[in-house]
Parts: sequence; structure tokens; C-alpha cells
Amino acid sequence: MPETPDSTSLPWKGKVGHVSQIGGIETSVLDNGPGRGVRIAWVDTGAGLRYKVVLDRAMDIAEAFYLQHGLSWISQVGITPPSRFSDKGVDWLRTFTGGFLTTCGLSHVGGPEEDDFGQRGLHGHISNLPAEVVSIKQPDPFSGDLDMHISGVIRETKVFGPHLMLKRTISGKLGQPFLEIKDEVVNQSNITVPHMLLYHFNFGWPLVDEGTEIIWKGDWSARDGSKNNRIFNRNNNFKKCPAPLQAHAGTGEDVAFIKPEADHSGSCKAGFYNPKLDLATVLIFKKEQLPWLVNWQHWGENEYVTALEPATHPPIGQSQAREERTLIELGPGEKREYELRFEILGTETEKKSLLEINNYSTIQQ
Repeated sequence: MPETPDSTSLPWKGKVGHVSQIGGIETSVLDNGPGRGVRIAWVDTGAGLRYKVVLDRAMDIAEAFYLQHGLSWISQVGITPPSRFSDKGVDWLRTFTGGFLTTCGLSHVGGPEEDDFGQRGLHGHISNLPAEVVSIKQPDPFSGDLDMHISGVIRETKVFGPHLMLKRTISGKLGQPFLEIKDEVVNQSNITVPHMLLYHFNFGWPLVDEGTEIIWKGDWSARDGSKNNRIFNRNNNFKKCPAPLQAHAGTGEDVAFIKPEADHSGSCKAGFYNPKLDLATVLIFKKEQLPWLVNWQHWGENEYVTALEPATHPPIGQSQAREERTLIELGPGEKREYELRFEILGTETEKKSLLEINNYSTIQQ
């Protein structure tokens, strides 16, 4: 049995009769617009952080808020139902909500390609597959059990294989502004299959605004390989968000591939600090599990977004990863585990520690 905290740590003790007055998890179905019929779950931490899990889209996360401030970027597409056949060319963009998290993979991360192993569309299948919800645990503040989670299973599969299963749990604790994602990818095929995974975390206004600091640490190179990339070059402060850029209208964008540096515990940190709001956020992941980080910057007018994307590979696609001998191959029954944590930093010490990360980043020569 969980230990019951004292009344000083539970300010609501004796003052509420139902957990929903504080927070918890509420499932529902959208009933209007392009997303009509899509299952969702609102998670409220009771500490200012709340977010919408889209159950029919691989349990990805759309809107996310801290207090009155939006954290995620929502594309003009918005939430749409899963489209199992949006795996040709760049059709994936027709259903790309953006949102706080869009999962890319499970077997391909990168642009459209075709080779002797098949044809693959942009960023794979997984984000267009619905989850089977297997458990929801509500917090029980009356017994002192403040843990909550929602778990589901998503299957990327077809007759004759491959059969990949993603077990996902999103968890938190009532009264604390954080969330954790624990994923397990299992090869349920009777053959060896390729595996690539990228967590496309998309951040928008007002967290991301002119002057917001983008924070990460590690050696990097521009995706286009140029030392004179218009954003990612040694003469530009690409870690400070600019005003909307005409150069990023339409398909304009710039991308950095980063080898993030880990701390003594093997964890990597990336995040944001908005001085106007005095708001700091951090994303934490394990270098051993996710050795790459991608920073996407797309500052188009009304499409103002930057993403931090921990990944098994940069988005180079199966073909190049196979050529470079970096493609992960999972044998029958083999599995990989991934853990990520996102949190709001509350103390000045925590914010200062986050900002210090940028002072030690290096530029690849």
C-alpha cells in the first residue's frame, strides 16, 4: 500500500470529493471537424501541465499546455483520423498534426524511398495506426497514491510480415508538472526486420517565440552538409528563436543532425527557455537508447515551429542506414526499450542549470 502523505504535502486534503477536481485522465471522442470520431484522452497533472493523447494516432500527443501557455505546435491539418495508406511519397504530411509528439517509424525514418527491400513513404506507418488501450490508472489522492498512467498497444503489421508491436505507457504523478513515456518495440515476426524510431516533439508559440532559447548540447552538422547553411552556420545564433522568416515560406526549413552529449548518468537533455514568460522546459532521454537528436527549424509565417527529435538514427531512411551499416535489425522476439521524460522547470537553480548546457555545445568542423 502506498504511504499516505501528510496534510502539508496534500493541500487538497479534506477539501475535495472527486479526483477530477484536481486532475487525472479523461477519455472521450471528438465529435466535430476533420477529427470527428477520433478517440482521445485528456491528462491533467493537477500542476498546470495538461495534454491530449490521441489514442487513434499511436497514442501521440496533440495539444499540451502549462498554465495558460501553449507548448506544442499544431499544424493547419489539425487532428485527423488514422490513415493506414498514407505511406506513399509525402502523403504523411496530409495527416501530420504536428502536436507535442508525433512518432516516426517503426521501421523507417526519413524521406520517401524505394529499393530492393521495398517502397517506403515519409517517416513510416506508426503515427497513422490506432492504439488498443490496455489500461488506465487514475490517481487516488485519498489513499495517497498519486501515480497515474495510460497504456496501449499499437501494431505495425501486415500478412507475411513484418509484425512490429509498440507497447506505450504515458505516466505522471498528480501534483507534479511532468510526463514520462516508456515504449517497448517488439518484433513479433518470424523473420528479422529493420527498425528505426524518431520522436518528433514539436514546439510552438508562446513557448517558442522571438528570443526563446533553444537548448541542446553536442556536435552537429547541417542536414544539407553545408558549412554555410542559412540557419545552421557558425555565424548565426541558431539557438535563439527568430521572428517569422520569409525564407521559410512554403517548404522552407533547416535541419541539424546532432550527436547529443550525455551527462554522468548517460542522460541527454534538450529544452527551451522563454525569458518573456520565465518558462523553462526540458526533455530528457538516454543516449544508449537514442543516440541522435534532430533540431528542425521552420519559421514560416503562421507555420512557426521548431522540433527537438531524439532518435535511433537521423532521418536518413532505411537505404542509407543499411548502406552505412547502422540500421537496427530485430530478430524474432527481440525488443528495444525507450524512455523519455518531459518536465517544467520551476526553480531558478533548475533554469540556470538548463541554460548552462548551451555554453558547452561544439560545432562540427
